[in-house]
Amino acid sequence: MAGVHPSTLSPWTSSIATFSDHKSSKAFNFSSSFFSTTENHASFRCAAKKKVSFTDQILDYIEGGPKLRRWYGAPDLLPKDGSVVEEEEKEDPEETRDAVLVTDGDSEIGQMVILSLIVKRARVKALVKDKRAALEAFGTYVESMAGDATDKPFLKRALRGVRTIICPNEGFFSNGGSLKGVQHIILLSQLSVYKGAGGIQALMKSNAKKQAEQDESILMASGIPYTIVRAGLLENTPGGKQGFSFEEGCAARGSLSKEDAAFICVEAIDAVPQQGFTFEVVNGEETVSDWKECLARLMEKAGQKPQ
Repeated sequence: MAGVHPSTLSPWTSSIATFSDHKSSKAFNFSSSFFSTTENHASFRCAAKKKVSFTDQILDYIEGGPKLRRWYGAPDLLPKDGSVVEEEEKEDPEETRDAVLVTDGDSEIGQMVILSLIVKRARVKALVKDKRAALEAFGTYVESMAGDATDKPFLKRALRGVRTIICPNEGFFSNGGSLKGVQHIILLSQLSVYKGAGGIQALMKSNAKKQAEQDESILMASGIPYTIVRAGLLENTPGGKQGFSFEEGCAARGSLSKEDAAFICVEAIDAVPQQGFTFEVVNGEETVSDWKECLARLMEKAGQKPQ
């Protein structure tokens, strides 16, 4: 990927970005990038260019070219000097809540979630450690915010305009900040994996287990509609190549592609429960062609209904 900061971003975003569409099977050549889709996934491979980032090349293609950026509503690229301009925050009580906030946005799976959201044309905000690296990686299509989530003023700014939060890792809810205005929270949890670990692994994962348990407990008591995705052991395998299993207890003994996990979190945005529900998922034999219907079925099984 052009412009990726190697010291902070994962090799995944600097070499291959995989997006799920589960609908088409096509191949296109554009610019210096190669775009191909399989029956279940679309894969993007990009040769680095001097100025335009990988994400901008993808979005130029999706939007019909750079000239349609303003028509689509996308922001301009960064200034040539690479400067980051901080905009003054203003209160707007009537602001539309349509953004998706990704916590831990510079983690490997956080980047996968962000890229899937960009392709979905969602308004994306992300909590990151290195704002400049995130801007270089994702352009200004993502509103990247670096700061301390335990700081109430910062958290309030981060949540401005946010409808949905996606948490790809544990730890966010231990901050104890107010999530007022948020209408749906999606948590990718490894709690089942931690509980199923034994021996030295159980010892090594003890802190992560406590954090995951705390996150789930806080989320369930928050009063905000939530979706907890209890995934099996997350692995660096290609997504869209296998089916799925949602059987009770499967997460403790099975595994799930990180790419599939990110895709499921993004699909869950459109399936908001009335209160909240939890489901387990690993790679398996079941083919899912309609995730909205699949998630509605899982909600019903958990005694919930979609909004």
